[in-house]
Amino acid sequence: QVQLVESGGGLVQPGGSLRLSCAASGSIFSRNAMGWFRQAPGQLREFVAGISNGGYTKYADSVKGRFTISRDTAKNTVYLQMNSLKPADTAVYYCNSGTFSNRAYFSGISWGHGTQVTVSS
Repeated sequence: QVQLVESGGGLVQPGGSLRLSCAASGSIFSRNAMGWFRQAPGQLREFVAGISNGGYTKYADSVKGRFTISRDTAKNTVYLQMNSLKPADTAVYYCNSGTFSNRAYFSGISWGHGTQVTVSS
């Protein structure tokens, strides 16, 4: 069973920064692509960023230039550095283990429980 555990969410003012972490089971981390999704109240879950096991990255247009996804294979951890945060970024952020195909990220069945990010003054 794959386990994904997110951390690092919280309350931040507009323009601030947060770094989310997702610790993954060692059996899947080195093979799979990893992704971050988010879901705001009343909205569908949406793709935020993904990173392949070779380091290829892809971002949603809404976060390009502000968010950075990275992975540390030694720690089985994927990160999401979020800068210049906006109120529209408020959501529960979820970690996912998936795949890349033709440079598109496809989510897998393994999800974390999520971490709340609130951007408000």
